[in-house]
Amino acid sequence: MHSNFETILLLLAIATLVTAVAKKRNHPYPIALVIVGAVIGLVPISGLESLKEFVAEDEVFRFAIISIFLPALLGEAALKLPFSHLLDNRRPILTLAVGTTLISFLVIGMGGHLWLGLSLQVAFVFAALMSATDPVSVISIFKSMRVDHRLATVIEGESLINDGIAVVLFNISAYHLLQYIDAGAMGFGYALVEFAKVAAGGLIIGGALGYAFSQVTRLFDDYPLEIIFSMILFYGSFFIAEHFHVSGVIAVVTAALIFGNYGAKIGMSPTTKLNISSFWDVTALLANSLVFLMVGLEITRIDVLDKWGLIAGAVLIVLVARSIGVYGALVFVRHFPGKWKHVLNWGGLKGSLSIALALSLPLNFEGREDLLLLAFSVVLFSLVFQGLTVKPLISMLGVRAESAGLAVYEEVITSIHRRKMAIHRLGQLREDALISDVVYRQLHDEYKGQLESGYQRLESLYQEHPHLQEEQIDMAREQALYMEYEAVEELHRRHVISEQVTEEEREKLLNQIEAEKSKRDTH
Repeated sequence: MHSNFETILLLLAIATLVTAVAKKRNHPYPIALVIVGAVIGLVPISGLESLKEFVAEDEVFRFAIISIFLPALLGEAALKLPFSHLLDNRRPILTLAVGTTLISFLVIGMGGHLWLGLSLQVAFVFAALMSATDPVSVISIFKSMRVDHRLATVIEGESLINDGIAVVLFNISAYHLLQYIDAGAMGFGYALVEFAKVAAGGLIIGGALGYAFSQVTRLFDDYPLEIIFSMILFYGSFFIAEHFHVSGVIAVVTAALIFGNYGAKIGMSPTTKLNISSFWDVTALLANSLVFLMVGLEITRIDVLDKWGLIAGAVLIVLVARSIGVYGALVFVRHFPGKWKHVLNWGGLKGSLSIALALSLPLNFEGREDLLLLAFSVVLFSLVFQGLTVKPLISMLGVRAESAGLAVYEEVITSIHRRKMAIHRLGQLREDALISDVVYRQLHDEYKGQLESGYQRLESLYQEHPHLQEEQIDMAREQALYMEYEAVEELHRRHVISEQVTEEEREKLLNQIEAEKSKRDTH
């Protein structure tokens, strides 16, 4: 126990050091961790042999990734993802998460069987492993380059949903595929029923627990306790779902989305929201740092000397399948920028979940060693080669959100919003008799002066950079159209207008909204 604890501390220290250096130099830290881990694994370094032996144990890696890190990483990402952002981008997210994942699964499965000579089951298990995407590296690059937040939302939303779908496909392929094949045409129906059962079960368990814990937060205003609630929710939803043989990934994503949106709205004070967000920021950074360093150490097990042709073929098939999936599925999404498709295609990186799932296969699974070899190889290629070339691709395509004056504009907008919220809170404190009128007037006047200064800076910025005001007009017009849509829905709910008029107005407003989105995307 003592030796294992020292090894874990050493792993944490190395991960923290590499992450700190990468962040300081403005490089994506996951890629740096994978490279350092691979170097440590390949080069004999005195004092680190116990570390390599510890991580190389299949059980340790699989347990750490799936049981410890995965619920935390999924929960953190879903907790902080505004549901409104998902709703605004639901078409591309669902199209990618469902359509692209299934297309990639089928293309890789058939390609692996026909071109790589893998058995049908091994080919489709490999396809399921390669259907999951890991956006951590890409998102860190997006943040450093100020890429449009909608693009970041799409790629993160896709990953959250498609991880759950990929795990379901993996379980079906690894443990039920041969039975379904033997069943003939009926087997396809059995597979669909199993898929629906596992996915729906995860949604139900995650939804029920997310709602229940959201209600519990209304009874307390104690952020340390509410942080513990969130931990129990994420891990509890995951393990309860797995116990009932439904999707733990879908359960924890659903629970975290509800808790972070509905729960935060009805039961969390600003202090609680801030501290929960900070806690999971630290947890996610710690988990990601350890995960990617462990991936680098684990990848050194690859022996490519006599299988380089098989590996090259696998990498090519995965890239082709992703391209067919992205471009093919997004054909059905109107007004989606072509440049974004290129980034989504190349940025669909593979990560630790693929390796952990591969290691979870039973030791007597036929083709297990080939699957480990291919999974490790594709993940290494994806994280290092694709990960290092995403940034130049973004620069070449020009999909960065930053334009002249944008950074200053965001600073000014933030300043104005802060002051307005502070003034609103002061008013509440005075109404509740928690501060006197004298204190209220003094602080109100201070904030009012800062607010006026912010508005003056904003006006000057609009004059200096007219395109900023044009962009804000487009955004405001789009938001106003959404409110018009809500007004129509309200009239319909109150039976003021007929179904026919409602449908006509809906179609008219949706067309206008799509036109506004298209206009903004071309700017």
